[in-house]
Order: sequence, then C-alpha cells, then structure tokens
Amino acid sequence: MMRLKYLPLAALLALAGCGAAGGSADTDTPATLPYVGNTEPTDGAGQGATAAPTKVPPFRLHDQDGHLVTNQSLAGKVYLTDFFFATCPGICPKMQSEMLKVYKQFGTNPKVAFISETIDPDHDSLAVLRDYARRLGVGTPGSSWRFVRASRDTAFTLAAAYFTGAMPDKAAPGGIAHSGTFALVDDQGHVRGLYDSLNPQEVSRLQKELPVLLAEAKTRQGQPVAAQP
Repeated sequence: MMRLKYLPLAALLALAGCGAAGGSADTDTPATLPYVGNTEPTDGAGQGATAAPTKVPPFRLHDQDGHLVTNQSLAGKVYLTDFFFATCPGICPKMQSEMLKVYKQFGTNPKVAFISETIDPDHDSLAVLRDYARRLGVGTPGSSWRFVRASRDTAFTLAAAYFTGAMPDKAAPGGIAHSGTFALVDDQGHVRGLYDSLNPQEVSRLQKELPVLLAEAKTRQGQPVAAQP
C-alpha cells in the first residue's frame, strides 16, 4: 500500500476532483480559487446541472483550552487546517514550521483561523496540546491558532474530508502515515485549496492565494452566510 506521507499533492488533487476556475499555480495568482471536491451533477439534478460544491461535514472538536470548535463557530471565517501528532518524528515539525510562517502573516486577521487536529488523540490530551502550542509560541490567550482533538476515527474521517489523509501504519515513523497537506477552507465551509507544506513553493502559493479567498468572503459581507447542516 502506498504510504500517504509519500503521496504527491498532484495525486491528492486528482483524487479530490477539483471543481471550477483557477489559475496558474506557480506564476500567477488566480482571480478566484476552485472548489475542491465533487461538483458533478447528482442523481435527479438533471443533465447539465451542477451539484453544490462539497462542504466539510459537521464536526465537534475541543481545543487545547477545552473550548468547543464546530462548523458553526468557524462560519464566516477563512481557515487553514492540517493534521499532525505531538510525538511525530517525521514531517510534523516541518509542517508546523511552515504553518507558523503563514500564521505570522495572517494570524492577527480576525477573519482567519488556524486549526491543527491531532491524529493521535490517545496520547495528545488537551494538556499535551496546550503544551505543544506553548512551545510553538502560539499558545497565548486569544490566539487564532487552535490545536484540537476528537476520537481517532473522527480525526481520520475529517482528514479524508479535507482531502489530506491519515491512517495507522506500523512501518511509518510514530506509527501513523499522513500527508503534509494544508487545506484552505472558505467562509462557507468549502475546501478551496490544497498545498504541500513540505514544498516552499506551495506554501508561497498559499500565502498569495489566501488573500484571494479573503477578498471573496468580503464581497459577501452584508449577505447571510449559509449555515452548516
């Protein structure tokens, strides 16, 4: 079986089945970002009809301070998410270092949130996550970067929903194989970008494209934001 940590981003994007409009990934900043996920017609929608873009399914997580994090609490915000575990001896330190770059650029924007979910909740208690955030230098009160946990099954299910990927693998460092993908989610719960955190050019692309999504969300100001189911 192919290990997810070695799965190229291009393959992840192919699995995701990107939706509409985009632009050149490396040289030009697109005017809008594509919807990632199923945009094919659904049964009964009629030939030529386009289904609504896939949304992240409902979730209930708890952050390092025990506060509830749900779809509703993130509605109206653009957020960046990844999956990691505190004892990861492999790619996680590099992932969080790259996330920190983006956090330093956008972390004070009240319309942006950062969500890192553990895929090893059996070890990563809230206390462990709190200490992890503190050691990373982002554990201050009111920080927009939150470290969350739920059951392992929930974490793996959500990782798939964000088109990243994680699975138990005794041969992988730390016993869990996972990709280094960052998923960018819009203010209505749609995944709008996937980025390989281990590739500096991909992180640079993310830093250019996040403002595109913020601008799009701003155009919806004054309009009701669709509630999550």
